Amino acid sequence: MLMPHPEVLRRLLEEYEAAALDEPAGATGEPGPRTRDLAYTLCVSTGTRDVTRALDAARRQLADALEPAPGAAPAGVAD
Repeated sequence: MLMPHPEVLRRLLEEYEAAALDEPAGATGEPGPRTRDLAYTLCVSTGTRDVTRALDAARRQLADALEPAPGAAPAGVAD
């Protein structure tokens, strides 16, 4: 599976969370169009079909991106 760049994923996550809080829901309580679009993009980006799973996967991928690879030199240390 292709993995989105961590910065792209971080921005998507931040935008989704902001839209989910700020965008007014529809008359029946469904998310607004921006929130739905971002949910779809998160699902596609994380290979999921449910926004809750997409959010979990995005957060997990971002956490993994922050961890150094096993055996890698710490940041700023050269051979």
